[in-house]
Amino acid sequence: MTLADSYTAAQAITKERAKNFYYGIRLLPKEKRESLCAVYAFFRESDDLSDDDAIDNKAERLSRWRDLVRQRPTHFEEGSILPAFYDSLDKYQIPSRYFEELLDGTTSDLTVTRYQTFDDLYGYCYKVASTVGLVCLHVFGFDGSQEALEQAEARGIAFQLTNILRDVKEDGERGRIYLPLEDLERFSLSEQDFLEGRTSESLSDFLSFQIERAKQYYLKSAPLSKRVDAESRPSLDAMTDIYRTLLDKVEKMGLRVFQERASLTKFEKLALAGKTAISTMRGS
Repeated sequence: MTLADSYTAAQAITKERAKNFYYGIRLLPKEKRESLCAVYAFFRESDDLSDDDAIDNKAERLSRWRDLVRQRPTHFEEGSILPAFYDSLDKYQIPSRYFEELLDGTTSDLTVTRYQTFDDLYGYCYKVASTVGLVCLHVFGFDGSQEALEQAEARGIAFQLTNILRDVKEDGERGRIYLPLEDLERFSLSEQDFLEGRTSESLSDFLSFQIERAKQYYLKSAPLSKRVDAESRPSLDAMTDIYRTLLDKVEKMGLRVFQERASLTKFEKLALAGKTAISTMRGS
């Protein structure tokens, strides 16, 4: 297969599966857009290996997927995203450790269903989300500062906390509690209270506490946009506005997130991406 075919395959996966990111990715210049699709497709396939109940030998498959980061094969199956993935790593000099750390996080999902402290959860969020932010930063282009790296890490934490809050119902049905058990104890809640979404003032206060924590990471990462290349700012800002609006929806829903998943419509995402792009370009 050709490199162009591989990029086409990666774009197809991204368009189909990136329910929130794609609206920002499409605002990038062609070369950056193609590469971000290539790395997203790698992230997506890594995540699917840990989440898809129909896949057998998940740990073994994730281990083989990790080997592909370190050892590049010379032959590829039809439709493989790997040639585009490798080309993007080289083109933007993306450290391979980010992908290995992400695979550490996705592998932990096979066995870990609880996090005792926020520090424990932070480590997981870093692996599965901040690494994504750091990869995106290299594709976007940035000022090379340590501050930009720290802010990209914080933005990833904000996004993942938003995902966790959005998915409490779905994760609870699978017996998973990603939010810290120390916080449940702090609000005098049991695991069963959380898993069943038992309506109470304590659960409402617990949810508000988690939402405020996520907001703080959005605030901490706010200067990031000015540190990336101007042509990439509309993309980053659109992604951020979509996730930040999703968090707002979680907050408005309150305890209903334990009964139904918070989400934005396609129209809402398109409107946010368009509005953000216009605003960002006017301000640049």
